[in-house]
Amino acid sequence: MANNYLALNSISCGYGKSFNLNGISLSVARGAFAGIIGPNGSGKTTLFKGISGILPIKKGSICLSGVPLESMKLREKARKMAVVSQFPEGTDMTVQDYVLLGRLPHRNAFNFLESARDKVLARKYMRLTGIYHYREKQMSQLSGGEQQLAAIAQALTQEPELLLLDEPTSHLDINHQMQMLNLIQSLNKELNLTVLMIIHDLNLAAEYCDQLILINDGKIYTQGTPAEVLTFQNIEAVYNAVVIAQTNPLSGKPVIFPVSGNILKTHRTDINNHHKTMTDNRLFNQSNNNHKQ
Repeated sequence: MANNYLALNSISCGYGKSFNLNGISLSVARGAFAGIIGPNGSGKTTLFKGISGILPIKKGSICLSGVPLESMKLREKARKMAVVSQFPEGTDMTVQDYVLLGRLPHRNAFNFLESARDKVLARKYMRLTGIYHYREKQMSQLSGGEQQLAAIAQALTQEPELLLLDEPTSHLDINHQMQMLNLIQSLNKELNLTVLMIIHDLNLAAEYCDQLILINDGKIYTQGTPAEVLTFQNIEAVYNAVVIAQTNPLSGKPVIFPVSGNILKTHRTDINNHHKTMTDNRLFNQSNNNHKQ
């Protein structure tokens, strides 16, 4: 069952007649770092809300280690899955108290006091996310990016098996984007933490994720490794934007370069030639792989 830690089996969910996902099936292995990508309005957030339980599933099932989520009690589900929304609530409580809420699923029913372990974990993840010096400030006093970091610290303090993140880097500059994704990548490896996140930045998605799910028009357009998903053909078909796809020489992951309208006008032949070369190379590599098998 390792390859199907999180399994979606032909699920349908959505908003009545306005927008729905239909027949979505995918699996995420235990310890994977997976990303959901796609253009605005494609259904990424709807899928996220379906998995996290915010939206009810109309058809199909979602399972963790073969167990349907609908059969789990809330406390059991909260011990396995932590959710970080795109817009954390700026409440009038201290950052430390907010982060400590992540320990609620681990307390007994009538135990309202934090244990020493609760406090140790909260301090650990506040330090790792860089917000420990804000611990006595009110959440409402933080910037959007700082609230996002506090929300991630709360989720990590929950000690989940599965971490769901809705655009965790959307409010952060590149330094804090990489700091946050480096942290999540490290925890993914060290704790075997399974990560599924929505992310808009295709280059960050390529560099950090080992599995990508490309959504378009409420359906899965394609899924696989970053190299398999982030081809110029897939991106141009789904995003309706001309791009150049190359390879990061250090990581071997794809890198996407947008092509502006002005460049497109003057270099259309060069771009077409580049695309033809990339297609020929891809077909050649596929043919070689097939022969080796």
